[in-house]
Amino acid sequence: MVNAPVAVSPVISAWTAVSPLGLRAADFSSGLRSGRGTGKPLDPEEWSVPFREACLVPDFHIREILGRKNTRSMDRVTGLAVTAIRHLLSGESAGGRGGAREGSRDGGRNGERGTAGGDGAGRLPGVGEHTGIALGTSTGSAQSIMDFTRDSLVGAKPFFVDPARFPNTVMNCAAGQSAIWHGLKGPNTTIAGGRAAGLLTLRYALRLQRAGRARTVLCGAVEEFTSARAWLEWHTRADDDATAVLGEGAAVWLLETADEAREHGRGGLADVAGVEFGFAADPAAARTALADAVRRLLDRTGTAPGDVRALADAQAPGAEGEAERAALADVLGGHRPLRVATADAIGDTCAASAAFQIAAVLALAERGEIAPGSPALVTTIDRDGVVGAALLRTR
Repeated sequence: MVNAPVAVSPVISAWTAVSPLGLRAADFSSGLRSGRGTGKPLDPEEWSVPFREACLVPDFHIREILGRKNTRSMDRVTGLAVTAIRHLLSGESAGGRGGAREGSRDGGRNGERGTAGGDGAGRLPGVGEHTGIALGTSTGSAQSIMDFTRDSLVGAKPFFVDPARFPNTVMNCAAGQSAIWHGLKGPNTTIAGGRAAGLLTLRYALRLQRAGRARTVLCGAVEEFTSARAWLEWHTRADDDATAVLGEGAAVWLLETADEAREHGRGGLADVAGVEFGFAADPAAARTALADAVRRLLDRTGTAPGDVRALADAQAPGAEGEAERAALADVLGGHRPLRVATADAIGDTCAASAAFQIAAVLALAERGEIAPGSPALVTTIDRDGVVGAALLRTR
């Protein structure tokens, strides 16, 4: 359990999302509110995958968005992460409530590394070079790993590969490139946690703050849709979750102390009351493990089940999803808080799912659809056994 220490008072003060609903936080917020889905048929000429449809980020072409410089070898997952963090740093997110921005609105649009970074120009005030990054993933880019491995096997020599693409095979490439592009020299961490990655990065960021390693942290998660990921999902899914539509995207938020937020004119969107995790050896045990984790979280934050005003569950497919719904029914009983169903709109985003769930709660708070001080519960469950929950209190 990570409770928010009183001396630190962590608050989420800005956020953004690059999702199948659009490239901006405003697109994500309005899309969720409208209830529209984003699943579209896949062109078999372009995609050699076992699925007929997917939820893809629209018009996401890396070189058009980030420019031609330094993007020749950038893979999709890195491009999604760099773009999301660029939007957040340049003040183009939907969040912040009064967070003024320094510098121009270019925010790296011309593909120059550090345009929204380095010297602090063109970025949110107070988000300096010592800002940390905690980014969640599953394996990084499975496509990059498989492509590079294939090139080494089919080439005339094993070393006849493009060395510029080797960094893409490393799990922390997206976080590292994001820091380089935006001139961030604080702690830089990649956490591979599957569906729980978003909550795991939040816990890690809280620990960075508590230890005094970073007062300001950009945390979130990213997932890509590629042929490699599609085939891996196809071969590892159980029969009862084979119909879930895959999605992709990145969601990132700014975690800082309440004092830092006030100093730079940001009122904040939500306080982080606590984060709790557990483990289940199999889906049959996941119901009890998640229910216990949620009860511990509510107990340690002094929140009654009936006081929860919003619920953003993982909507995991198959047995895990059934276990999650049963666990929440066990804890909440007949209480029915406002449910935020992100997967219905953007598909199964796996490693980015919990990050999108948090972003959805922040969107609700920003629109004023839940009253200030309302507890919002975010839950997750991964097929590898990790279960978790976070409690946010809206501002």
